[in-house]
Amino acid sequence: MNIQATLAQEFSLAPWQVENTVKLIDEDNTIPFIARYRKEMTGEMDDQQLRELHDRLVYLRNLTDRKQQVLNSLEEHGHLTDELAAQLAKALTLTEVEDIYRPYKPKRRTRATIAIERGLEPLADIIWAQELTTDLETAAAPYVDEEKDVPNIAAALAGASDIIAERISDDPICRTIARNLTQAEGFISTAVSKKAPKEDDKKAGVYEMYYEFSEPIKKIAGHRVLAINRGENEDALKVTIEAPIDRIIADLNRQFIKDNPNTLPLMESALADSYKRLTAPAIEREIRTALTEVAEEGAIKVFGENLRQLLMQPPVKDRVVLAIDPGFRTGCKLAVVDETGKVLDTGVVYCTIGKDTSAAKKTLAQMITRFNANLIAIGNGTASRETEQVVAELLKEIGSKAQYTIVNEAGASVYSASKLGAEEFPQYDVSLRSAASIGRRLQDPLAELVKIDPKSMGVGQYQHDMNQKRLGDTLTGVVEDCVNAVGIDLNTASPSLLSYVSGISGTVAKNILAYREEKGKFKSRKELLKVKSLGPKAFEQCAGFLRIPGGADPLDNTGVHPESYEVAAAYLAYEKNPKPAPKAPPAKKTMSGLAGLSALANASTDNKKAPGKSPEAIKAIAKDLSVGVPTLTDIIKELEKPGRDPREELPPIQLRSDVLDMKDLQEGMILTGTVRNVIDFGAFVDIGVHQDGLVHISQICDKFIKHPLEAVQVGDIVKVKVLGVDMAKKRISLSIKEAANS
Repeated sequence: MNIQATLAQEFSLAPWQVENTVKLIDEDNTIPFIARYRKEMTGEMDDQQLRELHDRLVYLRNLTDRKQQVLNSLEEHGHLTDELAAQLAKALTLTEVEDIYRPYKPKRRTRATIAIERGLEPLADIIWAQELTTDLETAAAPYVDEEKDVPNIAAALAGASDIIAERISDDPICRTIARNLTQAEGFISTAVSKKAPKEDDKKAGVYEMYYEFSEPIKKIAGHRVLAINRGENEDALKVTIEAPIDRIIADLNRQFIKDNPNTLPLMESALADSYKRLTAPAIEREIRTALTEVAEEGAIKVFGENLRQLLMQPPVKDRVVLAIDPGFRTGCKLAVVDETGKVLDTGVVYCTIGKDTSAAKKTLAQMITRFNANLIAIGNGTASRETEQVVAELLKEIGSKAQYTIVNEAGASVYSASKLGAEEFPQYDVSLRSAASIGRRLQDPLAELVKIDPKSMGVGQYQHDMNQKRLGDTLTGVVEDCVNAVGIDLNTASPSLLSYVSGISGTVAKNILAYREEKGKFKSRKELLKVKSLGPKAFEQCAGFLRIPGGADPLDNTGVHPESYEVAAAYLAYEKNPKPAPKAPPAKKTMSGLAGLSALANASTDNKKAPGKSPEAIKAIAKDLSVGVPTLTDIIKELEKPGRDPREELPPIQLRSDVLDMKDLQEGMILTGTVRNVIDFGAFVDIGVHQDGLVHISQICDKFIKHPLEAVQVGDIVKVKVLGVDMAKKRISLSIKEAANS
């Protein structure tokens, strides 16, 4: 198999793109580095495309390795033929390879192997040929041997039938017929299990819709597959695959049975036994596994996209935040966080028990006044609704211009109880650390959320039922992409944040922190080379993603990679004197500066008016400077706005000063809300009543969409119309499309 040609065809890429990308991956370049600084080599593939290509590359290489292992095994045992070699060469999936190998694979003891041990394989061969001119009893008589535990003709024929049944089941054609027909015409059905929760159990009714459920295999949605799997694992459901048995048996008969009256009865019986006992259970396992894998991949993709949007929420800068982690019995934990994320004060108030909230309001008012807190962050967990009510009343009573917002606190408790939380806030107990985390994640979601296991962030579904390694790898990749897309301040970043930067491991991140504590702030990117274990390769991978505001070289606070500083200098010189265009000096791998570069860069940054060059102009300049158009385009963007944060271009978070209760909702109301989670069948929107409302996929937009992510993302601010309110079940039905049409 030509892996690169296969990748080019599957991803609709030019051969040179695949060749260059594979080479870059094999040279241990990270995906963020390749996506950002090797655009000319990849044809400007983004990080998601590169990760998909990387995953497929790994699969195809594993497929190639498995084919070779099978070839070696077949040759070693004397089974290899030109036909088998050709079949393996054409196989496109690991399933096909295993189907081909199955008849020759060393087996555990089965009914067929026992029959072979008893000397019945020659009889099976005679019957298998289906050219017998005598009756079966006559053919079987010579194989009766009590010493071999074949006491009579019936036992001999039974053993031969077992051998034939296994041959049919092992045949790739049999597997293909059974698999294809089951997938195309079969159903997945569920029924209530005898061990299902009783009516008084908390889990009773969770899987009620699946107590009598059936859906075509080819149509079942991924989230239903995952729900069914969970119900089965919890002993609430019994799951079966209903195959078109008659169709399968008929097709298998046509494939394997000849019209010989002497062998027909036994062949039909053996084939039916083969399907029922051997093939059907195996195909059912395969299909269930395949459905689960597809469902998991879909859920992981949604989880990853939700996480991306959560991490890329715009930061709230230059605001002093009073963060509240609500609670009933233990009270509401408070933390005041200044503009830099430093905790100024902490406390606990009880504003959700009883009717007298005056003491709590007094404490909150004192904190707001003392620290000039102008933004209040309320965690969305237990007692959030009651806390929000008190805060809204307080702001009106004291006439404060402060606003509040509800912050998704998922994972805050995990962080507060972690080793990292203890290291950052050794002076505070677990509950107060949680409040500080809520405040910080509002100020800079990315910097704070990287400290938490992505699986604990509450933006996916069925995450605990999936392949945890695959989920973890995907989510880690998303965090890496986000961190590197934004860039981080080398002099303030935590080890957690640094460890997600391209080329920096957890150990190197700690070494950077140790160097910073010993030597003080980094003054230039080249100083990174003095950090223990950070060599030239790691420097190449990480340097462009690290920022040094106010450093010796202004380019160190941009996304321009050090290898392109000379190009940046040449472009800045061109800006001062366009004719003739200066040639770029030879590219260097060092951090050596150029005379006058700081002044030129500062002159460019002081000019707030963007040059606004046309693609044709950039192409001409790139040619003169001997640099690729994508690289020059990125350099120009960075020089136009050094230290730019792509998150600032997104819609800001929704701030409030008043509160709405669920009982205040009425059908037909038009409200503004924030998308909190996107799942396969819709999106959950926070409309300020503590209970998120569901916008079903059919109510998202007028046009047909296969998945909600085609229209909405986590963090989006949307207008919704209230379709219904179920106070008993605490369910709110919303519509985005009807709000737009109102």
